[in-house]
Amino acid sequence: MRRKIPSTAALVSFEAAARHESFTKAAEELSLTQSAICRQIGSLEEFLNVELFRRSRRGVKLTEAGLSYSRRVATQLDAVERDTLSVMGHQGANVIELAVVPTFGTQWLLPRLKDFQHQHPDVTINLTNRTRPFLFADTDFDAAIYFGDADWSGTESHRLMSENPMPVCSPAMLGDKTHLSARELSELPLLQQTTRPYAWRQWFNGMDMNVARDMTGPRYELFSMLAQAAMHDMGVALIPPFLIQRELAEKRLVVANSHALSSVKAYYLMIPERKVESASLKAFRDWLVRQAESYALP
Repeated sequence: MRRKIPSTAALVSFEAAARHESFTKAAEELSLTQSAICRQIGSLEEFLNVELFRRSRRGVKLTEAGLSYSRRVATQLDAVERDTLSVMGHQGANVIELAVVPTFGTQWLLPRLKDFQHQHPDVTINLTNRTRPFLFADTDFDAAIYFGDADWSGTESHRLMSENPMPVCSPAMLGDKTHLSARELSELPLLQQTTRPYAWRQWFNGMDMNVARDMTGPRYELFSMLAQAAMHDMGVALIPPFLIQRELAEKRLVVANSHALSSVKAYYLMIPERKVESASLKAFRDWLVRQAESYALP
């Protein structure tokens, strides 16, 4: 039996009162009387043996302990609400919770998911952004798509595709030229990708060049951010063409140099070993691998 957890009603009343710093507004929000809010918070303070609010004729104000506790309570109540909505939404449904690197999910996976839904209308795919590996045991994820080397303990890996990024920029930066030499690129602002810090160095090395400033320049976490910066004439970026197909087709971005950076790393579908026998995951795995195999770089 849990003896050190206050009543949910008291915590909800406290969170609302702390957020508004007003018992009256908390009562209005929760459709309770002000006296009911006072009783709930009084019982909570008695339970904790800590004063959470300072009362005065002008109203109430959180104590330092009350402010700290309110932040923690709000976080936990938000988590409970999310979990509750998730359970309610999953009733009778076959759901896959998929962690995916953001730009890949938005630019490559999402435009193709309708095909999977058409083939498997009974399976729902929920996407959540994750840029780095994590412990499946600590999350509710059923699988993940990430970029790396497939060295992820306790998982089964399925290779999807390489990145092969190329230098891209705005048409204005290219000017009247059809392409830029490696030397010309080295003199332009180099937009950096946070999770690929050596990308430009590797690209220039592939052209037998050492560039002193190959790791300098503004850094962005997502390829989508790099694309936006490049489109706004902020510099040249190394981006996989398959992540910017629309931008290239609409000439908002152009390939500045056709030399692609090769890498041993790739995009992988990772499935925890304890879930590899899931019928819905098998269906998604087979569909995704087929999509990747049939994909051809423009």
